[in-house]
Amino acid sequence: MCRWAAYCGEPIFLDEVVSRPQHSLINQSMNAAECKTVTNGDGFGLAWYAHREVPGLYRDVYPAWSDPNLSSLAAQVRSGMFLAHVRASTGSAVARDNCHPFVVGNWSFMHNGQVGGFESFRKEADMMIPDALYRHRRGTSDSEALFLMALGHGLEDDPNAAFCKAVGQLTALSKTSGSAPHIRLSAAFSDGKTLYALRASSDRIVPTVYYRWSDSRAGWAVVSEPLELDEGDWHEVPPGTLATFSGDQVDLRPFSC
Repeated sequence: MCRWAAYCGEPIFLDEVVSRPQHSLINQSMNAAECKTVTNGDGFGLAWYAHREVPGLYRDVYPAWSDPNLSSLAAQVRSGMFLAHVRASTGSAVARDNCHPFVVGNWSFMHNGQVGGFESFRKEADMMIPDALYRHRRGTSDSEALFLMALGHGLEDDPNAAFCKAVGQLTALSKTSGSAPHIRLSAAFSDGKTLYALRASSDRIVPTVYYRWSDSRAGWAVVSEPLELDEGDWHEVPPGTLATFSGDQVDLRPFSC
């Protein structure tokens, strides 16, 4: 399993989420509190929006806590929309192309969870990615396949319906050729204007997602685990929910397929 954190609002330095809080994403990479895998050292990544429509992207296979370039970048870059991820592989290789976030055009995506038995039907899943998008298939992970499938189902028009179709396809493959748990999913994704977070599972164990509005920053933090352990105003995204963050508003809608 993995840990991730996203932010949208007035521009802040990335380190206000990535490294400075008591339970920052880098701290979670070494000592996650709400994850079966305490250490998430199979790579990391950042996607941030600033002066261009297409996000900047920095990923590597090193543990987040040991890369000085990550700390330096996070301390210098300001953004009003960014996604950050630390990885614990659930089967696919430790490689830069399997590190999150994934980016296609103006869309960025990151995921915590698994598709049960994905390696046994990866070829079938890849065949569900539209030809026009398959050139973006760089790695071998279930997460990247899910993202590209959702793009193929019209992510830009209806995120709920697009991910519902993609999740449904992967769940069906897992039930036929894979293993349980068939799908466990917490994800964040963005087109650079709106931040979305999704929480779903085929069983009773659903990866966590929390969110919090900060008046001082005028922005939303959306995370796998709260960034400060002594703050009591974090809200949990309910299981089976797609959350949409825009301005100072959050919209929670059922995600069911």
